[in-house]
This record gives sequence, C-alpha cells and structure tokens, in this order.
Amino acid sequence: MKQSNKKNTRRRFIKQNLLTGAGAMLGMHSALPSLAGEPSKGISATITATAPVSGQQSPQWPKWPMWDIAADEPSVLETLRSGVWSRAKIVEQFEAAWAETIGLKRCLTTVNGTNALICALANLDVGGGDEVIIPPYTFIATPQAVLQTGAMPVFVDTDPDTFQMDVSKIEEKITPRTRAILPVHIAGIPCDIEGIMKIARKHNLAVVEDACQAWLSEVNHKKVGAFGHAGCFSFQNSKNIPMGEGGAIVSDDEEFIDKCYSYHNYGIARGSMIAKYGAGMSMAGTKLRLTEYQAAIGLAQLKRLDAQTTIRADNAAYLKSRLETIPGIIPYKLHNYITRVSFHLFPFRYKKESFKGLPRAAFLKALSAEGVPCSSGYSTLNTQPFLANTFQSKNFKKMYSPQQLDIARYQERNRCPQNDILCNEEAVWFTQNILLGSRADMDYIVSAIEKIHKNAEKLKKSL
Repeated sequence: MKQSNKKNTRRRFIKQNLLTGAGAMLGMHSALPSLAGEPSKGISATITATAPVSGQQSPQWPKWPMWDIAADEPSVLETLRSGVWSRAKIVEQFEAAWAETIGLKRCLTTVNGTNALICALANLDVGGGDEVIIPPYTFIATPQAVLQTGAMPVFVDTDPDTFQMDVSKIEEKITPRTRAILPVHIAGIPCDIEGIMKIARKHNLAVVEDACQAWLSEVNHKKVGAFGHAGCFSFQNSKNIPMGEGGAIVSDDEEFIDKCYSYHNYGIARGSMIAKYGAGMSMAGTKLRLTEYQAAIGLAQLKRLDAQTTIRADNAAYLKSRLETIPGIIPYKLHNYITRVSFHLFPFRYKKESFKGLPRAAFLKALSAEGVPCSSGYSTLNTQPFLANTFQSKNFKKMYSPQQLDIARYQERNRCPQNDILCNEEAVWFTQNILLGSRADMDYIVSAIEKIHKNAEKLKKSL
C-alpha cells in the first residue's frame, strides 16, 4: 500500500481525535471523538463480540488543548482588550521565559515551527547548492524547510529501536556540498545529539535541532535544542505547549539571533546587525512575527508544562513496562544518556508474526474499535512526489545540474530500508493527550492489546 494515500496521517488523526483550540478556550466540554465509533462489520464486529476489556467502557481520554478558565483567561482577555495585538511586550515575555526554560540566553518566536526551521537554516547561510542531512522518520515540515532554503535534503536511515536518525550512518552521507545536519527529536525522544555534534565539529557543519516535539526533553540533564547552533520548537495546536500556531528559535549566539530577528521582521536590522549592515531594511527578510495573544496563551500553557511532562513520562514508563511483555509489541528504546522525555507521541513497533500474521491495518482497526485512538504514523518521506516536483521547479533547475536533479539517482542514494519497514509495516502511535490519563487508562490500553493478541486468529479469518 502506498503510504502517500494513508488516511490516518498524523494531521488528520489529530484533527479527528483532539478538541480544537477554539472550543477548549470557550470552555466547551464535548466528549472526545474516537477513531472507534460504532463497531463496524468485519474486524471491529469480531473483536467487540468477544468479552469486554476488563469489563469496562473505554476511557474518556483527556481533551486537548486544556484551558483553565479561571487561571488562563484573565491575562489573555487583558491582552485582547489592550488593542495591542501585534508583536510587543507579551511576546518578549514569552521569549524570555522560553529561553530561561531551555537554559539559553536568547529566544525568537515565529509564526510556526516550520518557519523557525527555515529562518534558522537561512541565517546559518544554508541555501542553493547545499545539502542538509535529515532523518526520514519525521513530519514533512523538516524536509520542506530544507527545500525552502534552496538546499537539498539528504536522508539518513532510522534506527528502528529508537525511531531516531541512525547516527552511525551519517558520515557516509557527507559530501563536499553538505552544509548542515538537521536532527529531529521525534516523538519527544532525544536523538543522540552529542554524537551528532561530534560529527558536525569534525566536518565543520552547522546543526539545527528540530525539537518541535521535544519541549523539556533532556540529554544528560541538558535540554534538547540547546546543543546545536540553533534549536527550533513548535507550539501548534496539537503540541504539548499549544498556542494554536507558533514557533521559536533558541541560541546562545547573540549575533545569530539578532540576524534571525532582522530576517523575521522584513530584514530591518536589529541589535548587532545595525553595526554590521546599517540601520533600516538592510538585509533580505520576510514577516514571521508572533502575535501578543498567542504569546499570552503560550505563557498560560507554560505554567503547567513541567507537571504535565512528568505525568506523561510516568505513564509512558508504566505503559512501556506492561506492553513489552506482550509478544509482538516492541516499545521505543531509551539510551542511558536520555534523562527526560516529553512524549509528544508514544511509539511502538507491531510485529504481525506474533499476532498470527494479522496485518498492522487490521490491528489498528481492532484497537480503535476497543476505544483506543491510534495511528500508523509517518509516511516514507524520501519517496514522496514533493521531491520530484521540487527538483523540476525553475529555481532548482538553475541551482543544480541535471545529474543532481535525476530523481531516480537521488532516491537510490537516499534509500532508507529500515525506515521503510517502520513506516509501511510496524509503527504504531498514541498521542500525548492519552498519556495524561489515569493509571487505569494505561491498563485499559494494555488489556485491549492483550485482547487483540488473544483473538488474532479469529480477526485474521474475518478479513
């Protein structure tokens, strides 16, 4: 099955299963939609006809985003009533708070995490003719950010145990055109960023951390996003710290952040850029400014991020300890250098051989029928048509030779066989709101999967 046609993409999954930000802000308390719905014919009907899981109804999973009317609304309403809605003091307050949270000097907010990546790459002089090394197991924003600078993404295969970029395969992908590495801490699980930084220093490469799913995650007690030349975060509605849309770049490099600030504000020089380029619109730029009311929402959400992160981590550890006892269920692996995980996603691998050959799609359908929202995760990005289409664009034809734009040669060089298996056959996700449930909710998930395992032969015959 071609992954580009999968209905259960991450964005669609979130849209179907999480409460919208606007509804939460208005204090609506409608029931959380479920992927399961009413039992259908075939697989769903077969499994729901068996004994109920633990003799109970499926949990009412926590809604997302969360909004505390009494605690959160006064500051947001004050901001709205002020009439100052474009970037001003509230945005600066959020930037100062986020820089302090990550443990760095500076933060610049942007309209979203994707543009945070583009802004950071562009101001590290990544552009046409360059290559940027990225993982294939990530959201499409990662390669799209590279393409938007005019550079070409180069994919390094995934370590299926961790769902992260396989650091041992990076150096074989480095060429004279390699300019940067863009590692992703996918699912909120830190990648081997210290190993990546060693490779980057050896080859004189810039590193931009895509920490868009990894708020408060740590490697050896240091926040991710603080290792590279820049760290980028997202505050989109599904994220663990949501403000509808929003992003941020963090760094200790004052000149770099001043340059990013100038770029995000029409190229109008700021700080050290005035001395370098002169006052006024002295460099190429665009408009990526965050609004005051978004920042006010972000400050409200930030108050509970640490406590929610601890709840997610505790539930994830418990759920992992129980799921890994079920044959054919292989949760993510955490290396010893990881000291905290934010768990935007709870990923595991599904081995159909241990479920009587039941295909992953059937497993997902059965689990959904039991009232447990789930997803098959990402597509194989390195094979998607957006790459071939971009290579045929006017600008890329001017920047690259026909040989460099030969899509067949490119795809051969960027083969990621381990990632193909992960995307096409094995990966299963739960989203972060599920991990805010109770210990009994985690037990329900385990019981549901045990039930599917017990009835796997019956389910397979119903296909």
